[in-house]
Amino acid sequence: MSIVSLKYDYLFKYLMQNPLVRKHFVSDVLDIPVEEIKSVRLANPFLWKRFFRQKQGILDILLVLNGDTKVNIELQIKIIQYWDKRSLFYLCKMFVEALLFGEKYEKLKRCISVSILDFNLNNSPEYHRIYRLRDKKGNELTDLLEVHILELQKKLKGGERMDNWIRVFNARTEEDLDMVKTDNLGILEAIREIKLASAGKAIRAMYDAHMKEIRDRNARDDYVRDEGRAMGELRKVISLVRKKVSKNMSAEEIADILEEDIDLIVHIYNTLKNHPDWNDEKIYESIF
Repeated sequence: MSIVSLKYDYLFKYLMQNPLVRKHFVSDVLDIPVEEIKSVRLANPFLWKRFFRQKQGILDILLVLNGDTKVNIELQIKIIQYWDKRSLFYLCKMFVEALLFGEKYEKLKRCISVSILDFNLNNSPEYHRIYRLRDKKGNELTDLLEVHILELQKKLKGGERMDNWIRVFNARTEEDLDMVKTDNLGILEAIREIKLASAGKAIRAMYDAHMKEIRDRNARDDYVRDEGRAMGELRKVISLVRKKVSKNMSAEEIADILEEDIDLIVHIYNTLKNHPDWNDEKIYESIF
């Protein structure tokens, strides 16, 4: 039986409202023993704007760990331009937002960014990478800024703490969920919640509508891409026909050389003859 995928943004945010899931996920991704986590509370995801014209920062999920560490968790399904710069923007904005005018730097809290990606950033086999501020010799400057990147599409090694979470993210059916063998209470709770959400009408209807919108958007993108490719090819044909006409070749000869439809070539040929002052774009427009 198919399920609502955890890659669905709404379901992921819904699951993070469960304190047991939240606590164990943070424990596993940050490699912190569960017993050391005193609290993981949800915080306001809207980062403060100091100036009116300053860019607003809106996080997917913002958690406060043990009262002194901020954790931003982002789920990104499709790669976007400047993803790395965007991610750093949110991390840095999260770092400085709590410091008001005149306050001491000691109030700055440790900030961690966790990005869950359904695409590969590079060809490295590592699917859980951690970045900190270090010099060329590996000596750490500070632990105040930390970046975690989880890539869901890479092959699992087995034995990593995040392996079963990744399997849950990639699950498409109840059978996939049942194949995840674990005694991790957070993962077991997440599986239970996913099954309940998949059986419920409300979230299921939202998910189906979401998937329909994705399919429709992909169809529109394919159409625009195909149309753009066709238009580009037509402009190229017009340019080639112009060159052949300048060599006094006939429409039939041009069509034969270019292996193009004779009616199209005749139209372009006649238009060039009748309107020698028209550029390629004007001729292109005349075809439609």
